[in-house]
Amino acid sequence: MGLTKQSTGHNALKEMFQVKSDSPYDFIVALAGNPNTGKSTVFNQLTGLNQHTGNWPGKTVTNAQGNFTYKDKKFILVDLPGTYSLFAGSAEEETARDFICFGKPSAVVVVADATCLERNLNLVLQIMEITDKVILCVNLMDEAKRKKINIDLSLLSRKLGVPVVGTSARSGQGLEKLRETIYKTAHGEIQPAPVKLEYSREIEKAIEELTYTIEAAAGISINSRWTALRLLDGDPAIQKSINDFLGFSLIENKEIVQKLNKARLMLKENNMNTDSVKDQLVYTIVRKAEELAEETVTFHNKDYNQMDRKIDNILTSKAFGFPIMLGLLGVIFWLTIQGANYPSEVLAGVFAFIERKLTDFFLSTGAPDWIYGILVQGMYKTLAWVVSVMLPPMTIFFPLFTLLEDLGYLPRVAFNLDNFFKRACAHGKQALTMCMGFGCNAAGVIACRIIDSPRERLIAIITNNFVPCNGRFPILITLSAIFIAGSGLFSSFFAVLVVLGVIVFGVLMTLFLSKLLSKTILKGMPSSFTLELPPYRKPQAGRIIIRSILDRTLFVLGRAVMVAAPAGLVIWIMANISIEGMSLLSRCASLLQPFGNAIGMDGYILMAFILGLPANEIVIPILIMSYMSTGVMMELDSLDALKNLLVNNGWTWLTAVNVMIFTLLHFPCGTTLLTIKKETQSKKWSLVSFLVPTVSGILVCFALTQIVRLAGLV
Repeated sequence: MGLTKQSTGHNALKEMFQVKSDSPYDFIVALAGNPNTGKSTVFNQLTGLNQHTGNWPGKTVTNAQGNFTYKDKKFILVDLPGTYSLFAGSAEEETARDFICFGKPSAVVVVADATCLERNLNLVLQIMEITDKVILCVNLMDEAKRKKINIDLSLLSRKLGVPVVGTSARSGQGLEKLRETIYKTAHGEIQPAPVKLEYSREIEKAIEELTYTIEAAAGISINSRWTALRLLDGDPAIQKSINDFLGFSLIENKEIVQKLNKARLMLKENNMNTDSVKDQLVYTIVRKAEELAEETVTFHNKDYNQMDRKIDNILTSKAFGFPIMLGLLGVIFWLTIQGANYPSEVLAGVFAFIERKLTDFFLSTGAPDWIYGILVQGMYKTLAWVVSVMLPPMTIFFPLFTLLEDLGYLPRVAFNLDNFFKRACAHGKQALTMCMGFGCNAAGVIACRIIDSPRERLIAIITNNFVPCNGRFPILITLSAIFIAGSGLFSSFFAVLVVLGVIVFGVLMTLFLSKLLSKTILKGMPSSFTLELPPYRKPQAGRIIIRSILDRTLFVLGRAVMVAAPAGLVIWIMANISIEGMSLLSRCASLLQPFGNAIGMDGYILMAFILGLPANEIVIPILIMSYMSTGVMMELDSLDALKNLLVNNGWTWLTAVNVMIFTLLHFPCGTTLLTIKKETQSKKWSLVSFLVPTVSGILVCFALTQIVRLAGLV
């Protein structure tokens, strides 16, 4: 994170979160913990509406900060990304580790899950090696009680040497005591004395060799024992962060280098290299966590998770796992498709009313037609179209998707798909990022942050576009309904089946291209990871609404709006400026006609995709505008009218299939490309993300067209 001595404590907080210099706060508190422990609920309950989100400087990782007041003291609470360990791999884990290590918080609250305390204690013990100011918040005590799990919090506090508070954050139980404990710890009334982890005799001797030398070189600005451990285990990422914090490199200090070489030689004489040292450190932490759990946790019902396992035996089975997954996906799509129609019409009506008022205004002022055309018929109309078509589906899809996430089902999806991604030399977590892409590919790209390996993260980003987002679903559904599913009682059902078939094809292309990328420009072996199957939990309505609407829907919509208005300007210019009686749009379409014909489409279709770069939602309106030569985007009254227009312009079932395939396999929209650029910080990988799906779509459409034509099927 590039922290320095001057950018820690209060100064770090101002730099990272841009807190105004006159903000009245007294203490900084870090909130850490494993994923799925209810950490965000604790954060929300403590801070209420006094929250702010942004990005860490130089990072794509989202941060959240909030504040609360207790006994006239104001506390800034920093919600760190969930992590299982401080041996960081992903950007989120690195961010959490660096803030705990170098941010100098007045207290660190570690949130643990009462139903699986043993695993959560691993992180607690690692944090206790860095700072004394640790508070353990054992959350989900209500669930532990329901599962007949008893935790002796007083004994655990004595064993750890730090204050321990039991909470049930959903109901608010224990939070007042947590506030009081935070206050007393930050204020110095409670002086935690964390238990010291005892490693093997050889490692302890090596630590002793280094500790005093490090303390002499770095002073008390950093925990010398913890720093010695990091030098011994040889993690380059942690060492870089330490050097950035100190402002100089420890391994350039001659005395430290001498001591380090001596320590490593001593370890080598005992058959211990860097890897075995790290293994020993991890083993000691895990064993200590096991001992603490054995002494403080009592299971009155040994089969407390039996119901979860029975459900998992169905949801993750080879026989039922995939059918259930596809069925749930189909239901979500159907609800999204059906539910978005009415609010889309309402929004379209509101925007049409505003358009009429704008038209009246421009007419009353006598503004030139071209100004009216650019501002209203071009920029405003495109913007209105994107919002009215994108907002309702996202408002439905993201809450439904977040509901599955809150229930604990999404890790089961990743479990089902993990083996396929492993065979494709990709990361198993890519299954989760791919699922997020169904709502919006830009959100899917952002979700790739959870993948530790930079190589595998890039593969996930590049191939994320192979799952259709809500902007492409209208095209797929419309064409499948009028050219393939036909009419009748079950037409919508058949349309959903066709769309599911397209999705399965997209998943297969994701796996194929992931394997191809991993064998060519992104060579490497797939990394391993531990996939946690969290317990099934009752969804939290408030959390679902906040995360899906505010964090996802409005975030994605905001980026879409950024590119929609400029695109409207370009579209209007292309459709209304003519050269020798032919619009620029028609001239470009004529140039593209031979190429379009070779891949089973035409020049106007290709121009619709090109001009639809800002948002896939406007591809069909641009196509209608092109075929009708109106110069303004418009939509038709019915599917029958649209079918007649397309057929009259040479469309066949093959054209429809090629358009559906190219809709699935073509360049990401402008919002997604902008997101890729921000996530990768690279024009190169943004270009690769543009070319890989586009070239794939061209090749597939070309092959299909030539085969069908040679077979005489059209």
